Amino acid sequence: MIKQKLIDIKNVTFEYFRRDEDGNVESMIEALKDVSLDVEKGQFVAILGRNGSGKSTLAKHINALLFPSEGEVIVDGMDTEDGELRLKIRQTAGMVFQNPDNQIVGNLVEEDIAFGPENLGIPTADIWNRVDEALDKTGMEAFRNQSPNHLSGGQKQRVAIAGVLAMHPKCIIFDESTAMLDPQGRRNIIDVARGLQQEYGITILLITHHMDEVLAADHVFVMKDGRIMGKGTPMEIFAQHKLLEECGLRLPVLYQYLDFLEQEQIIDAVAYRNIHNVEDLITEMTRRYQKEQADQTELPNDLIGEIQVDRNAGEGILLNHVSYVYNKGFADERIALNDVNLHITKGEFVAVIGHTGSGKSTLMQHLNGLYTATEGTVYYNGQDIADHDFSIKQLRQKVGLVFQYPEYQLFAETVEKDVCFGPENMDISKVEAQKRAYEAIEAVGLPDTIYDCSPLQLSGGQKRRVAIAGILAMQPDYLVLDEPTAGLDPYSAEKLLEMLKDLQIRQGIAIILVSHSMEEVAEYADRIVVMDQGKICFDEPTWKVFTRKQELEELGLAVPTGNRILNALKNVGNDIDVKHSTKEEVCGELIRWKQKEGR
Repeated sequence: MIKQKLIDIKNVTFEYFRRDEDGNVESMIEALKDVSLDVEKGQFVAILGRNGSGKSTLAKHINALLFPSEGEVIVDGMDTEDGELRLKIRQTAGMVFQNPDNQIVGNLVEEDIAFGPENLGIPTADIWNRVDEALDKTGMEAFRNQSPNHLSGGQKQRVAIAGVLAMHPKCIIFDESTAMLDPQGRRNIIDVARGLQQEYGITILLITHHMDEVLAADHVFVMKDGRIMGKGTPMEIFAQHKLLEECGLRLPVLYQYLDFLEQEQIIDAVAYRNIHNVEDLITEMTRRYQKEQADQTELPNDLIGEIQVDRNAGEGILLNHVSYVYNKGFADERIALNDVNLHITKGEFVAVIGHTGSGKSTLMQHLNGLYTATEGTVYYNGQDIADHDFSIKQLRQKVGLVFQYPEYQLFAETVEKDVCFGPENMDISKVEAQKRAYEAIEAVGLPDTIYDCSPLQLSGGQKRRVAIAGILAMQPDYLVLDEPTAGLDPYSAEKLLEMLKDLQIRQGIAIILVSHSMEEVAEYADRIVVMDQGKICFDEPTWKVFTRKQELEELGLAVPTGNRILNALKNVGNDIDVKHSTKEEVCGELIRWKQKEGR
């Protein structure tokens, strides 16, 4: 059978000019450099690369949002340079962006999905047939009459996909579409994409740096600095360790552990080849090292218990029976926090996890008084922050909050001015403010050559470091970060988290981290707070939370690979200490166990 090309990109180069505030050209940027690739109809293709590698720029060429400086882009036989065909090209290749809020426009879900077909001039009866069809394919039929504003991030992303589907595309481009979702939400979106490909023959183009997501792809392209550096099946790409290292990527955590287990002869090469996911690995480890069914009563199984909070504690941030209601007294009233008790002290590294919409961000904005509790009390160092003589300004200097997209907090002409802004608004001299700014910039690992640069010219990872430096310059005791690694490639995320851990260890700053990545949480957090429906389900050491596989899965969360290996071996009678969470600790424990067993 002759395979047909849907997308044919030939020798594409894309250049743009960077201009100063007066519109003068400062430099020319070559974002794509002689890129050639083709995608066959019905394929599932993934494009991998670090932030700034050219992935999104390439995607925007495919649905004619950008046009090549050199070369050509052919979509289903249509040249994107042909102005008369651009509407049809965009109908053929629909795009789902990272943040669904950027493409949702309707007051109701069904209205939003109908928006695209309406603009294509589709007859009304056919529009509603398309809406019904798109809702069914994405599993959102039950939400058709709800406001998109009341949906979770994962549900909004499904609405965005449905809106694209209603235009009957032959190809859907997912541009970092899972970056802001919890583990279950990410899996659901990938499952939807895979289902659309397998059941309806829709071509899927997945732009991502989540390495585990590309396992669903038929073919993978790897990009760096605007060039295609490698191509092949997922397994062929994962075998090229040098290529991944050069491109600033990381093997999926599963394959990092598989490499270690094979190297230590805990599994053999045959088993390695037959393991395709974490479930396969756990099944193999359990089969291979089954001794006896361990007594699992030692692992706690109660889902929701009373969290013990020392309400007499003088130091730190204390939430005592805090509840928060959005739009209280109105028809769309919604409880975001429900009777929350929490105590955090200096020097801790606390991760807050939970599915999208569980109340994490709302909780974070209570910690420095951005939100006022509907019920209950928030204390800082023993004082009620609602007291008339309490200084909210000083609280916000001591409890710094870095929002979900911290680069949106940047506004000044230069990095130096931006970082100086906070301390300059404190009761200190300008010289002292500048000194703090320089120290903060150094603390986040940025070079002094960056002082006079515009924040807008920096990479995504650098922008986030500058935003964090702006908070650090006020010398906080607590640093609250809401999804700081969302949208960052693995290398940039790792460097950012290492920097935060260093701040905790060297300066004693408490780090409160909201994250959807269980692997990140396992690697860096000492304590985990698990949330669901505005309540705290667990507040325990990291290793202990990750012994609760069933409960976490019921909450749409997952147990990291390393913890699953230790727990599985323990549960079939092996002498394993499960009180570990980092990869180094897990591997060390497996080596100890192997040596003790004489293997």
